[in-house]
Amino acid sequence: MPHDDTGGLDNKENKIPLLALVGPTAVGKTALAVRVAQKLKTDIINADSAQVYRFLEIGTAKPSEEEKKAVCHHLIDLVKPHQKFSVADYQKKANKIIEELWINNKLPFLAGGTGLYVDAVIKGYAFGQKGGSSSLRRYYEQIAAAEGLEKLYIKLKRADPEAASNIHPNDQRRIIRALEVYDLEGKPISEQVKKTAGQSSPYETMIFGLYMERDQLYERIERRVDQMLEAGWLEEIRQLHEQGYRDTDPGMQILGYRQLYAYLQGSAVWEETVEEIKKQTRNLAKRQLTWFRRNRAIKWKKITDQSSFEKLSENICFIVKDLDRRRANSY
Repeated sequence: MPHDDTGGLDNKENKIPLLALVGPTAVGKTALAVRVAQKLKTDIINADSAQVYRFLEIGTAKPSEEEKKAVCHHLIDLVKPHQKFSVADYQKKANKIIEELWINNKLPFLAGGTGLYVDAVIKGYAFGQKGGSSSLRRYYEQIAAAEGLEKLYIKLKRADPEAASNIHPNDQRRIIRALEVYDLEGKPISEQVKKTAGQSSPYETMIFGLYMERDQLYERIERRVDQMLEAGWLEEIRQLHEQGYRDTDPGMQILGYRQLYAYLQGSAVWEETVEEIKKQTRNLAKRQLTWFRRNRAIKWKKITDQSSFEKLSENICFIVKDLDRRRANSY
């Protein structure tokens, strides 16, 4: 793990240790995280942006009731589908949980596939100070509705090409948020990352990444989508619609929910909807891997089959034993 040769040891002793587990969707992060947390006798801090929404159960692959009983999970079910929840909101809550766990003699353990969430915590992203503007947001939403989202995406590419390269052209919420920051702060949202680049992490972090052969991962993705549909995913969305939630709500913009909502509205056929969800989920996995592979500090672990999970959990716990040994009592 990289360290600062100029007083690094003293700095490490003044930082809270943090374990993190990342990787693409469907690779098996939750199952492995539960095993690791049980062995380390600690909790799991969710780092999946979809799982912060209440009522979105099936399509977000939240931990099962058995997994939640086995290990305490934090930062799940924080807001309703119509409520906004920013990366800055997540960072603030995660930092608080990390400190509380450490004070209570538990090794903080972050697990999830949302790279921006993970990096915001580990790298201590410096977010803008001016918050948001509902009127500016509505203005951009009106443009998207009247003239198309592509116009806003082109505007973002001109204003902040670096941010645009990391945002999907169909991700209206993040496109508008990036433009909002640019207008309010007078500088690109990507500068928040650059401002952070020269800073040392607020934590002594050890981060593991899971991966598997592409064909195997894609097969797991397609099988999981089928299983979610069999478990009642479409009915879950129908109930959300009956409760008054709309396709423009932040939670309903999540992959799969957006496509199935369109199907319920009669604007798509079933076979094409299912295939589109699988395709977009495969694309998500590729983007996640691209994001995480830029972090050279990640220790990558290959998943071959279910039997490898127990061995991997033991291996991870062995590697982090020194990180785990320095408990809060000696902090």
